[in-house]
Amino acid sequence: MRRSTWRFLFISSDIRNRILITIGLLILYRFVANIPVPGVNRAAIAGVLSGSGQGQTLIGLLDLLSGGTVSNFGVMAMGVYPYITAQIILQLLVPIIPALQARMDDDPREGRKWMEKWTYYLAIPMSLLQAVGQIRIFQQYSTQQAGSILNFPLALNLATTTMLVTMTAGTMFAIWLGEQISESGIRNQGLSLIIFAGIVSRIPNNLGRLIFNQTSGTLLPLLIFLIFLLVSTIFAIVYVQEGRRNVPVMYPGRRVGNRMSMPVKGTLPLMVNMAGMIPIIFGQSLLTFPAVLAQFFIASTNATIAGIATFFSNTFGGFSDAYWILFFLMVVGFTFFYTDVLFAQQNYGENLKRSGAQVPGVTKGAATQRYLTRVLRRITLPGALFLGFVAIMPFLVGLIWPIGGSNTGLLLVSSSGLLIVVGVVRDLYRSIEAELKLRGYDQAVLVR
Repeated sequence: MRRSTWRFLFISSDIRNRILITIGLLILYRFVANIPVPGVNRAAIAGVLSGSGQGQTLIGLLDLLSGGTVSNFGVMAMGVYPYITAQIILQLLVPIIPALQARMDDDPREGRKWMEKWTYYLAIPMSLLQAVGQIRIFQQYSTQQAGSILNFPLALNLATTTMLVTMTAGTMFAIWLGEQISESGIRNQGLSLIIFAGIVSRIPNNLGRLIFNQTSGTLLPLLIFLIFLLVSTIFAIVYVQEGRRNVPVMYPGRRVGNRMSMPVKGTLPLMVNMAGMIPIIFGQSLLTFPAVLAQFFIASTNATIAGIATFFSNTFGGFSDAYWILFFLMVVGFTFFYTDVLFAQQNYGENLKRSGAQVPGVTKGAATQRYLTRVLRRITLPGALFLGFVAIMPFLVGLIWPIGGSNTGLLLVSSSGLLIVVGVVRDLYRSIEAELKLRGYDQAVLVR
């Protein structure tokens, strides 16, 4: 009889300790995430979140980016996304700036260390900018509904600086927790699990709010609809994310003694969606940035400036149809762009040439790289359209079945957030399975 490797999960003391450390750090993260920022009026924040207007919609979008911590307005209200944004910006700058590309090509190990160091440096100003924007957003909408969220005037520099420093320190602490998970817990899964924990922790609250807002006659159809949507979305995500195009590759034979073995036929798998969830994250970050920036000018005494700021806030804050159209186009376009950047950095054409391998009928080197790039772009099209569809699913579902007058809430978790959750669970499964195999536990063990 054959049994799975997972029955050894808690037999291996090292893996058991890593899992327990990971769980403990995630519990610590959720505990710290609920610590409020000093000087915040919690009643005013509750008034904004309980509403159904523009403020609740924009805050719901930001809540997804933070992994569910914006709604608490705690010390980790920005999550780890300033670090991820900084990381993406540096990755995009490498192929654009020749000096950075040369640094990465000359010594990849030192290049990675340089990238990690400057990602930390860039994450600090990104955190400060995002903290100011979040305070402005809450301040504007809370003043309209339940008074100011601040227990002091925003102009008081010392108190405002305290809030900004606290929120920035919370982000850096979340990043540190993620690194500790990657080092002492489940390897290379720290930041992903931090985001995962935030998203999952919001699901019971969102579900409870949706159920509470429904009448008895609509509750059962709504639950059936949400279950169907959840199952079908998970199936589509797994199907597309696991999609591959296997390009045939001929590897040269090896000399064994005085004999030369025959060439070996292999495959080079190209993913349908190499960019993963990054296009949705970065696309939503870029689209909400104008809305966040507009909060600085929306209360201007100049009517023209205030009108322009209001237009940007309404257009890019998730309140208009134009936002979702732009979101779809940006996700699709950025999927192609980010895939090209990643594939160019891997340089399969040159690597295959160095190993003596060749795609049948294609010249080695640069020609192979161009051929693989064309193939990858063709198979990226369905993956890009799928990501765009997932990104705007809350809007589409809201047209079919408006829930609480908002397109956000549980549906947002069921589309963009669910893409993150499914990806993290899949990577977590593979990581643990690899750890078990590394310690000699075969995937299938013959038992008498």
